[in-house]
Amino acid sequence: MSMRKKPIQDVRRPSSSAASRIYSRDNVSRYTERSRQRRRGKMVRRGILCAFLGVLVAGVVALGVWASSLISRLNDGDVITNDLLVTLVDSDVAHEPFYMLLLGTDGRPGEDLYRTDSIIVARIDPTAKSATLISIPRDTYVVYDGSEMKINAVFTYGQMDDGSGASEMVEVLNDLLGIQISQYAEINFEGMQTLIDAVGGIDLYIPEGDELIGDEYLPGIEIQSGQQHLDGEHALAFSRSRYIYSDGDYTRMRHQRMVLGALADKILNNLDVATIPAILESLADMVHTSLSVTDIISLVNAMRGMDIDDIYSANLPSWAGEDTYINGQSYVFLIEDEVAAMMERINAGDDPQGPQTMGSGDGQSATIGDLSDNSNTSWSDGTAVTSGSASAEGEDSAEGDGTATVQ
Repeated sequence: MSMRKKPIQDVRRPSSSAASRIYSRDNVSRYTERSRQRRRGKMVRRGILCAFLGVLVAGVVALGVWASSLISRLNDGDVITNDLLVTLVDSDVAHEPFYMLLLGTDGRPGEDLYRTDSIIVARIDPTAKSATLISIPRDTYVVYDGSEMKINAVFTYGQMDDGSGASEMVEVLNDLLGIQISQYAEINFEGMQTLIDAVGGIDLYIPEGDELIGDEYLPGIEIQSGQQHLDGEHALAFSRSRYIYSDGDYTRMRHQRMVLGALADKILNNLDVATIPAILESLADMVHTSLSVTDIISLVNAMRGMDIDDIYSANLPSWAGEDTYINGQSYVFLIEDEVAAMMERINAGDDPQGPQTMGSGDGQSATIGDLSDNSNTSWSDGTAVTSGSASAEGEDSAEGDGTATVQ
C-alpha cells in the first residue's frame, strides 16, 4: 500500500497558533523595521562606495594634474623646443646605448639670456651599466652659421635667435664629434645645489692639492683634501673653482666629472627610487630635459648597481696658447684627428683613451676613480697614475705633455 507524500506547502504550513504568532501585529512591525534597516544599510554602503570612488577619481585627477604640471615644467617648451626635438634622434634609454648632452648654466628662472659654464657629452649604455663622460672646453673654437665663435657662444646665439640655445648646441656637437645626440638636460647652478641637497649631499674624495682654499671668487668656501661629505653649496663651489689650480679650466672640468660621478652614485646606488618624483618636483623649475618622468625612472632602474669608479672620463684633445688668439679672444683648438680617433673608441663602447688636461693624452686611460687619486699638478705635468690602459697595459706613457703614467 503506497503512502501519499504530503505536499510541500502542507509541510511548510504553520499551525494556526504558530501563524498567529508569526503574523501578529508586533512581528509585522519588527519585520518592517528590519526591512527599513536593511534598506538604510544598503544606502549607507552605496554612499560609502560612492564617496570612495569620488575620492579615488579626485585623486587620479589630482595626480594627473600634478604629473602634467611636472612634465610641462621639466619639458619646458621654451627650452625643449620643437627644433630641439627634431634634432634629437630617437632612443630607448632603458635598453640601448645613447648620447646625452648635459649643460650646466648660470641662468635663473625667468631669465632669457644666460651662459653655459659646463658642457659634457655622456654616452650611456644601460645594457652594460656603463658610461663615458666627455668634457668640452667652453672656449673651443667653432664656426657656426658662418661665424667664428667659442662653443658656449653658440648657446647664447641660439637664445637670441629663437629663445633657446639647446638645438644649436646639439647640432654643433653632432657635427664636431661625429655623433647623434638623443637626449638633452640643462640645469642651472641653483638647481644643481638644490639637487645635491635633495639627495642628502654627496661623498667625494678630494686629492691632496685639489683642496679648495683661498679662491677669491668663492669667498668663505673651504674644502679640505681627503674623504669629504659635501652639501650642495660646497659641491657646486668645487665644480666651479679654477683660478687657484695649475691647469685652470681643465681642473674645473675634471672636478665637474667627479661631482657628476658622486651624484650618480648617490642616485643609482644609495637612493630610494620612490623619492625621485618628489625630488623632480622640487627641481622642475631649474632642470629642463627631453627625458620624460617615466624615462628617468626607467633609466635609473636600469643603471642601478653600476660601479661609478669605472665610468670613463676624458676631455677633448686640445691645446691653447699664444697662437690660439683671434681678434684678441683666446680660444681652445681641438686636435681633430685625435678627437676623431677617440670618438671611434667611444662609439664602440671602448675606453676613450683620452686626456684629462690639455694635450692629446697619447693613449692614457682614466676613470672617475682615477680623478680622485691624482692632483691637478699631477695631471698637468704628466705624472698622474691611472688604473690601466687599453693600449699599453703596464707601460709608461710620455711625460710633460698632459699624459699620465699607467700603473
